[in-house]
Amino acid sequence: MIVVTGATGSLGKHVVEGLLEKVPADQVAVAVRNAEKAAPFAERGVEVRIADYSEPETVKQAVNKGDKVLLISGSEVGQRVAQHTAVVEAAKEAGVALLAYTSILGGPEADFELAREHQATEQVIIDSGLPYALLRNGWYHENYTEQLGQAVAAGGVLTSSVEGSRVASASRADFAAAAVAVLTGEGHENQAYELSGDTAWTFEEYAAEVSRQLGREIPVSRVPGEVHKEILVGAGLPEPFVDILVDVDAAISRGLLARQNGDLAKLIGRPTSPIADSIAEGLKPVEA
Repeated sequence: MIVVTGATGSLGKHVVEGLLEKVPADQVAVAVRNAEKAAPFAERGVEVRIADYSEPETVKQAVNKGDKVLLISGSEVGQRVAQHTAVVEAAKEAGVALLAYTSILGGPEADFELAREHQATEQVIIDSGLPYALLRNGWYHENYTEQLGQAVAAGGVLTSSVEGSRVASASRADFAAAAVAVLTGEGHENQAYELSGDTAWTFEEYAAEVSRQLGREIPVSRVPGEVHKEILVGAGLPEPFVDILVDVDAAISRGLLARQNGDLAKLIGRPTSPIADSIAEGLKPVEA
């Protein structure tokens, strides 16, 4: 059985859909906190297992001997190492065949705050002795394009504290396809994949593509990190989350999310999706 945790989240949904294109539904299970949200999968023959990262006993009941498990990293920053450790321990106790984990580009070399919990989780997985696959995902196109319509409607300026450098992003669907390839393929045990897009772009190039699709100029406003933080907090975002965003921009400035080695395209067997496609999706509310 292939088990996907966090399957009702944005990435998890893509993974399950990709699996259902490759294997019969009765070979797929989802481990979720809310069975209602997973009902559409259940209607298609997918097994629904209840598991909450914060409740280890539920996790133990969600994995079985011989399963291939995808641990999609949790969203509760600050609690994720303990939550992920519960999954790893349950997987070890059950004797799963493979534990794949959605980590972060660069792995141990990523020196920004968002990477810390991923690095700790990777070590827990390696120390467990389980067969593993580390899917070190780079930045998603959607990190920039999901709220793009609101951004251009509100001010018409794309604000960033990145100082130069590029982002080798790819779509969530691309990263999901890589997970599917690992879960359904062979020979991925004890491998770490550095996953990023085929094209690394600058924010000026991003703004130029947004402008082209909108038919009007959308400039980039580059500001110091402290100013960027003030703007984001002023827009109503929680300060701890803003600190992470500004820290990531600093990491981009150091080139840490521009890494490219072709692993993602190799795994999915095609070029990664261009950011122009995600920009078009993000602008649909504006065009409507």
